[in-house]
Amino acid sequence: MLASDYPVLDAFLTILYFFLFIIWIWLLIMVFIDIFRSRDLSGGAKALWVIFVIIIPLIGVLVYLIARGGKMHERAVRQAQQQDQQFREYVRETASSATPAEQLAKLADLRDKGVITAAEFEQQKAKVLAS
Repeated sequence: MLASDYPVLDAFLTILYFFLFIIWIWLLIMVFIDIFRSRDLSGGAKALWVIFVIIIPLIGVLVYLIARGGKMHERAVRQAQQQDQQFREYVRETASSATPAEQLAKLADLRDKGVITAAEFEQQKAKVLAS
């Protein structure tokens, strides 16, 4: 009975409208995030963009994307690079937290157990002392 009252095409269109609405909300959020993260806009310019996007949402978002879309991408790339650099620094600090004395003690233990040869020990020792 429900199938005759609600055809497949209507169900498809309902799903399409739902996903378009979700994409619209996501786009609005991304535009607002970009407006507030922009360091090249003054407070007044940010307020004007927000008012414009709130009062006339469709035109406001489209104008914002046309006017500032390239810079929006540049800021996103720059932020991703900064996050990547911070992550790499954190990993580097965490991974190299052992002191040279601790590293030499580990190398000596490996040499004593026979895992590495004396020549390998001297080579790794020179690397530890050089850094």
